[in-house]
Amino acid sequence: MSAQIGGLTREQARAQLAPWRDRAPPIGAHEYQQRLERARALMRAHGMDALLIGAGASLRYFTGVPWGASERLVALLLTASGSPLLVCPAFEEGSLDAVLSIPAEKRLWGEHEDPHALVAQAMRERGAKTLGLDPAAGFWVHTGLGRHLDTRAIADAAPVVDGCRACKSPAELALMQQACDMTLHVHRLAAGLAEEGLRTDELVRFIDEAHRTLGADNGSTFCIVQYGHATAYPHGIPGVQSLRENDLVLIDTGCSVQGYQSDITRTWIFGRASDAQCRIWDLERAAQQAAFDAVRPGTPCEAVDAAARKVLEAAGLGPDYRLPGLPHRTGHGCGMSVHEAPYLVRGNHTALAPGMCCSDEPMIVVPEAFGVRLEDHFHVSESGAQWFTPPSPGIDRPFA
Repeated sequence: MSAQIGGLTREQARAQLAPWRDRAPPIGAHEYQQRLERARALMRAHGMDALLIGAGASLRYFTGVPWGASERLVALLLTASGSPLLVCPAFEEGSLDAVLSIPAEKRLWGEHEDPHALVAQAMRERGAKTLGLDPAAGFWVHTGLGRHLDTRAIADAAPVVDGCRACKSPAELALMQQACDMTLHVHRLAAGLAEEGLRTDELVRFIDEAHRTLGADNGSTFCIVQYGHATAYPHGIPGVQSLRENDLVLIDTGCSVQGYQSDITRTWIFGRASDAQCRIWDLERAAQQAAFDAVRPGTPCEAVDAAARKVLEAAGLGPDYRLPGLPHRTGHGCGMSVHEAPYLVRGNHTALAPGMCCSDEPMIVVPEAFGVRLEDHFHVSESGAQWFTPPSPGIDRPFA
């Protein structure tokens, strides 16, 4: 077993945790304005007079408001001209003012009122006839709008939202880099805690505590810890497992920094790896590298997925989603959502462009035995891909 796995006590691990010193600056007022103007340009290109963005990651992206969706409508209405307009429950006005990062008008509604009517009224006042609706909005929002607008005039705003969010600015990349650096540090400490009998729930709690101590928004955004045969299930199986000698360990976790996400997976051996485990681990690393090497501006997303599968199929795995092999897409976009556009999957002809950020995780599953997932993120540069975190060098040495 390498020096990177085991050997740390809880006290020694906690001693290596402190609020992160090299903190990325927040998104500035000028960048928020650029986002709104970019959205307006895309609205014009897609024939939309107005855009409605509900609470969630996209509302935070355009306004700085970090609220999640609820049964009460909180939304940004952006029209071709005029100030952005926030529709919000009246009793939430003070809380809204405390987090709003852009100048905006407000349309407040009481609990007995229909907020969708306010949206329709504001559109009429501004001469807007067609509305692009946030693709993440619940069906109830579409239904509510349909009481006041011709539903034929309501379109999917995904081309606008994805067109704005898919390519990250330098400020966004810096926030994502901080989140990734923090999570990789947590991974190192988690591997150091490995010992016979360590329960998965204990490790999950430590990882959450570590993210919180470093200064993540809310501890771990998610955390999957699986041992042995449970690693054969991409998102794990229920129940608590205890670590045994020669178990594979799969840890998939991430955090949020000012709304920007990390998502990193490491798979390593606690003890001595079998020949079969070493072979699959090495194939996984080769497939991950092949996907990375395929990235260029203008390359379709599906070509990255194909590059990873080519490595696996040449080794007799698959083909397609058959097992043993890769049961899912090679990667997903990441930013203010852990999973967002663009997706690295067959059939996605979206051309990669500088600033796009994706995971690279062509997991290999050997049914009823084990699985290996190595997940790092890259961003597209003018010349190719750039890693946020250095990939694992070996099954018994998970960190470069």
